[in-house]
Amino acid sequence: MTMDKNRVIIFDTTLRDGEQSPGASMNTAEKLRLAVQLEKLGVDVIEAGFPAASEGDFDAVSQIAAKLKHVQVAGLARATEKDIDRAWEAVRHAAHPRIHTFIATSDIHLKYKLRMNRDEVIQAAIEAVRHARTYTDNVEFSAEDGSRSDWDFLCQVFEAAIDAGATTVNLPDTVGYAVPDEFGKMVRYVCEHTPNIDRAVLSVHCHNDLGLATANTLAAIQAGARQAEVTLNGIGERAGNTSMEEVVMALHTRQNHIGLETGIHTEHIHASSRLVSMITGILVQPNKAIVGANAFAHEAGIHQDGMLKNPMTYEIMRPETIGLSQNQLVLGKHSGRHALRNRLKELGYELSEEELDLIFGKFKDLADKKKHIVDEDLEVLVTEGILRTSDVFQLDYMQVTSGTTVLPMASVELSINGRTARNAGYGNGPIDAAFNSIAKLTGTQSELLRFTVSALSGGTDSMGEVTVRLRENGLVALGKGADPDIITASAKAYINGLNRLEYLKAHPVKARQGL
Repeated sequence: MTMDKNRVIIFDTTLRDGEQSPGASMNTAEKLRLAVQLEKLGVDVIEAGFPAASEGDFDAVSQIAAKLKHVQVAGLARATEKDIDRAWEAVRHAAHPRIHTFIATSDIHLKYKLRMNRDEVIQAAIEAVRHARTYTDNVEFSAEDGSRSDWDFLCQVFEAAIDAGATTVNLPDTVGYAVPDEFGKMVRYVCEHTPNIDRAVLSVHCHNDLGLATANTLAAIQAGARQAEVTLNGIGERAGNTSMEEVVMALHTRQNHIGLETGIHTEHIHASSRLVSMITGILVQPNKAIVGANAFAHEAGIHQDGMLKNPMTYEIMRPETIGLSQNQLVLGKHSGRHALRNRLKELGYELSEEELDLIFGKFKDLADKKKHIVDEDLEVLVTEGILRTSDVFQLDYMQVTSGTTVLPMASVELSINGRTARNAGYGNGPIDAAFNSIAKLTGTQSELLRFTVSALSGGTDSMGEVTVRLRENGLVALGKGADPDIITASAKAYINGLNRLEYLKAHPVKARQGL
């Protein structure tokens, strides 16, 4: 297979492996919105989901495949004809469809999970790739738990898969076990001992259980891998996946040393990161590399002095490189649609006229409460107005009584599938009272696992953002809400979490697999 040896293919699995973060489930509309942003970002391949896992996954992959015009769209499938058939049904309408099939190759997986010997695994890989090739010549094969596999056996499996028609072979560090020097040597060994490796792209897929996913991915790339499987913000199962922005900006910033490049439009990284956070409710830690709130903050006096003289004294990249604008247009109640549209476009949101009308109305309502509207406020408006999970429950009205001499009480009115319901309840505090009232009205019995509050910007009129994690009958969902009033924000977050639980109930996952 011919390709530019100086080019690293970016394979984004935010919509598949990233969604396996506890509580990070996305509905079809949210996945579609994110997929459009990923194409704009310039990723080469989007793994849109695991079509055999659920009807929801299948529908999302199908719609993404039909929508996108340039990027490759991959569907994940176990090494079975049924899974592969289902994957093809979902991606067949893509401009550039890919089937991604996998089977485990480590001895521990063979013995305890698959109950197969090595010859059987090789045969299963061959049959899976051959079946996928009946649909498309763009087939990827992955050796699950590759980093804990015997190196020679791994080479045998890859050789067989390539002979069967695989054009990409992937070496996953499924449980985040590898360390950089070892993983680099492993990749180099595979390159040197797989006779037909020149006919395929070697890929790596790393997890962050030891905090080494990015380091392992870069070591693999320097050893010969030319596809990196990543997620935005590094979200994913357990401790997460390799962070796309870290790999991309490492290659970009150290191009003089590594000598490789990607096709990523780096100026869209920040907007893409924010979009993932807003959709999933998973906050980006402030000290997160590249996209954290503190990534370009300098507090020490000696650093500030250096920055004033030359930013490159303490910054190895400019904020503008990832899309952080240094010039913010101040919006307020006198701002018009044109100014709002332009700022939203700068933030990465391309809205239809109908969507802009909706957001503009919410913008005017917020501007009556706040003197100045900041970027974080706008992102909340987009999330609340457009990116929300389809609502079974909607908050229509709430009044809360609280104080040092009264028992906290909340009166709540909800729309439940279009039907109005009212209730009042007490609690240990105003938020507890609101949650109790909402729970009674909805008939839900979720357990509150986490409750966090943060301010989106400075000032006493800042929007308060609340994130909750709810669990009900083994299902876990995140809920997010924002409002200048923190009690209202809490109620919105709780209701959002309940709506996400309802979505999960309506779209049960049959099988959830990861690499």
